Amino acid sequence: MNKNVLSASILSADFSRLGEEIHQCEKSGIDWVHIDVMDGHFVPNITMGPFIVETCKRISALPLDVHLMIDNSDEFAGKFINAGASNVSIHFEKNPKAIETLKKIRSSGAHPGIVINPDTDASVLGPFLPYVDMILVMTVFPGYSGQEFIPQTISKIKTVREMIDSLKLDIRLEVDGGMNSQTIHQCAQAGADTFVAASAIFKYGEGIDAGVKALRDALK
Repeated sequence: MNKNVLSASILSADFSRLGEEIHQCEKSGIDWVHIDVMDGHFVPNITMGPFIVETCKRISALPLDVHLMIDNSDEFAGKFINAGASNVSIHFEKNPKAIETLKKIRSSGAHPGIVINPDTDASVLGPFLPYVDMILVMTVFPGYSGQEFIPQTISKIKTVREMIDSLKLDIRLEVDGGMNSQTIHQCAQAGADTFVAASAIFKYGEGIDAGVKALRDALK
């Protein structure tokens, strides 16, 4: 498995300066650009569509880490891959065609991932393990940036890490929500290796460089 990965969620970026801020993330050593897609149905917010993925693809050569928080991910996953997504993660919740969708994501040339919400038990993940390159454990309820980390998710991260390691699988374990210098360290100790950060990067008081450095230092 590769080193720890930092994925910068543009949900907290200044969209009037999106290109500039993504380039600053690149210079600061960010590994991926994270794009949160919300439809106003699966979660109570509406955000970005394929055109934002296309824009980020033109702006940056970094892998685009797309998280679909939408009801009909089976219908739309391909559109985001065509737009340039490197990874496409879909939710277990409200997605009865999840395995079929994960297969389509892989066959379309992207890395498939499965996501579980804070109140979903890790035991549901078993059937999906053969079909994913990544598991995303939400450490807040999806929908809005800037929420506080839910401490009870630490035990779930540990459980998922044990599942991956016991089967000797090459699957990344990503966490998303409430990341800061303290919580990212706790998640890494629990077994996560991929970390989505939004406010801790784009709204860090001393700027993007300092925000990324603080997170990297916490992972050492």
